[in-house]
Amino acid sequence: MHVTAHAVQDQFYEARMEFEDLIEQLLSPAAAGLTHSQAEDLIAGQGREVLRQLLQGWLESRGVGDVGPALAGQDGVRRTQRRLHSRQLESLFGTVQVERLGYGVAGQASLHPLDAALNLPEEQYSHALRKKVAVEAARSSFEEVVEAIVEHTGAQVPKRQAEELCQRAAQDFDAFYEQRRTQPQTPQADASGALVVLTTDGKGVPMRKEALRPQTRKAAEASTHKLHTRLSKGEKRHRKRMATVASVYSIAPHVRRADDVVRELAPVHEVRKERRPQPQGKRVWASVRKEPRAVIAEMFDEARRRDPEGQRPWVVLVDGQEHQLRLIRQEVKRRSAAVTLILDLFHVLEYLWAAAFAFHAEGSAEAELWVRTQLLAVLRGRVSQVAAAMRRSATVRALNARQRAAVDKCADYLLKYRDMLRYDQYLAAGYPIGTGVIEGACRYLVKDRMERTGARWSLDGAEAVLRLRALWTNGDFEPYWAFHLHREYERNHASRLSTDFQAGHTQSPGQIPHLEIVK
Repeated sequence: MHVTAHAVQDQFYEARMEFEDLIEQLLSPAAAGLTHSQAEDLIAGQGREVLRQLLQGWLESRGVGDVGPALAGQDGVRRTQRRLHSRQLESLFGTVQVERLGYGVAGQASLHPLDAALNLPEEQYSHALRKKVAVEAARSSFEEVVEAIVEHTGAQVPKRQAEELCQRAAQDFDAFYEQRRTQPQTPQADASGALVVLTTDGKGVPMRKEALRPQTRKAAEASTHKLHTRLSKGEKRHRKRMATVASVYSIAPHVRRADDVVRELAPVHEVRKERRPQPQGKRVWASVRKEPRAVIAEMFDEARRRDPEGQRPWVVLVDGQEHQLRLIRQEVKRRSAAVTLILDLFHVLEYLWAAAFAFHAEGSAEAELWVRTQLLAVLRGRVSQVAAAMRRSATVRALNARQRAAVDKCADYLLKYRDMLRYDQYLAAGYPIGTGVIEGACRYLVKDRMERTGARWSLDGAEAVLRLRALWTNGDFEPYWAFHLHREYERNHASRLSTDFQAGHTQSPGQIPHLEIVK
């Protein structure tokens, strides 16, 4: 085919030729015998090369970023040496070349205006490819991420680089939510009467030894096991670091009676559950790096963002873990916040069942009836009476030491937390009394991804994946990514190239920043 001068100058010439070649193949006699899946494979394979050539042509059409004979960056250094530099960019479609003009001077790094205009990353992997890796890593192991990139893109990203890309992708997580806290809260349809619910828990993440907290690492180094291939009863690996998981959401009040709750907990065939209010605006997140105190403070910050004037009831659901409860109370005191602390009903049930087996055989109808009777009394606000009654019953029946210990443990638990067991008041006010939301978050945010067989995490890697999973779960990934790209522009380009950014001035990542061109 004769190539004209116009075609040679056309940056999209190669893409056109590749596309024409694909069409010729589809029109060939050989293609007439293909099945539809074979045709799809052909188009997907060669079509990716068409897309790569299109991106390459577009990059060439942008020129080389010539802004004049000299350039002074934010450092004020006058750069007069102009050289054409080339760099590779690994894109979703494959590797492309970027030719751009660099402005340099001895002893100083060169500046590339075109890099800023295109908002190119510092590493060779494009932001679109970084995003693809981040999305895949939030759902799958890094081995599966590498396979997905090979299968669904034209790029090659080794496992180590995939982990590093995730860390860079997640680096603006805190800044994203911090800027959200400074913005006015969008009114919600249910906001006027909705409760603000705060809840937190911990979940262990298997870590590499160097990433463990000092006390856990010391225990791991000092521990010895009876067997080489498995743990014996009571032995621990000491290989986990606790991630603090937090959630804040709004929910409409749901008034119930004690009998309603007991029936809801019965076997499915005994009761038909009514339609209940669902959490709205739920945000969940987790951190394995930050101390629990910091995560709990963030939880209260998020609640304050939703209810700046404190006009809505705040409910804090806890499971009775002492350290967590102490931190929550300290935060409440520090902020002088008006909250209602509620102990999760299902933790209470665990103690009741343990006590029931001291009186009745496990799996018996008598044990189930005993639990339901005690639970009904607890839900009606008779916590102290329940504790006293089970102790008297244990004495009357002359239980042995092991059985009596389970009863006393349950009674002590009820009395210790009775100020958070006023379920009769909570139900009348329509407050939730279960920590199902945070327990679900511990499972799908942490356990399902972080505890895969053989997984051992670095601190940076675990924190990055937890952040990405939280963004995806909360439905915040797309707005976060736009924020991340803007922050990338500020880090890599605006801070070096611009000279006249003013307070409050925003710059689009796709534009060349205001440059001081030295004549």
